[in-house]
Amino acid sequence: MVNMTENGNYESPPPGEIDKVIHEPARLMIMANLFVVESADFTFLMNQTGLTWGNLSSHMTKLEKAGYIAVEKTFVGRRPYTMLHLTEDGRSAFQEYRRTLQQVLDDLPE
Repeated sequence: MVNMTENGNYESPPPGEIDKVIHEPARLMIMANLFVVESADFTFLMNQTGLTWGNLSSHMTKLEKAGYIAVEKTFVGRRPYTMLHLTEDGRSAFQEYRRTLQQVLDDLPE
C-alpha cells in the first residue's frame, strides 16, 4: 500500500507489493502511454485514454505528487500547453509495477 508522508508526498510500496498509485485504471493508462513515449501533451493523453479534462487533470496531479511524472506548463500563443513525461522514479515504479503484477499472474494456478 502506498502511504502519504507528513509533507503530502507518496511513499513507495515495499518490493513485491502492488503500487496503488499506478494500479488505479486511469493512472495505469496514463503511465502506460507515457512509458512508450519520451513525452506527451495533455490533448494527446486525453485522446489516448478517453478521460475528460477534469479526470485527466486530477489523476495527473496524483502522479505528479507521487513523483512519477513531470508536468511542464507553457503557453503557445495565448493558449496553455501542458507536456508530461515520466520521471526516472516514475519509469522505475512502472517497471516494478509490471514485474509485481506479472508475478501475481504467474503465481495463479492454471
